[in-house]
Amino acid sequence: MGSRKVLIIGYGSPIRGDDAIGPLVADRLQADGVPAGVAVISRHILTAELVADLVEHDRVVFLDAAVEGTPGEVRCRSLAPDASAMSTMAHFLDPRELLAWCETLYGKVPETFLVTACGSAFDYSNYVLTPTAEAAVQPMLEWVRRLIDPNGCASRLSKPTDEAATHGETGSPTMII
Repeated sequence: MGSRKVLIIGYGSPIRGDDAIGPLVADRLQADGVPAGVAVISRHILTAELVADLVEHDRVVFLDAAVEGTPGEVRCRSLAPDASAMSTMAHFLDPRELLAWCETLYGKVPETFLVTACGSAFDYSNYVLTPTAEAAVQPMLEWVRRLIDPNGCASRLSKPTDEAATHGETGSPTMII
């Protein structure tokens, strides 16, 4: 990895069923071990204090649940700063807002990606995923490992886009551009 620093941030509510997938994937990644230069944070919500952590890294990967899409679908997209991104009460700040703060306050924005898995149930449940979301954990981990790899496919997602990289029925990630 050289001197390249990567930050992985898994976020979501641990008491809202499939919304816990972000922190659970981050925790699993940490338990499996990460290369030198990679830090992992598990959070319930995104807060302004994360800005100082973001600017200290060359690449940031956010992990979260999605509500739009086919349940179990895993997507990866690059993110750019957006000061007008709407905050949600579910996660307090949008990752693009944090990037806008990085740009405004520090004049630096790390290369940033968002890896999501579409959930199917967000009822009250403490760190318990549905079988559909549980099946998406491994494809999310595969995306993170690719994004950590300096020679991985992330360079092909260099421009922010809403196009997604998804996993198909087989569970293996495929780039869709």
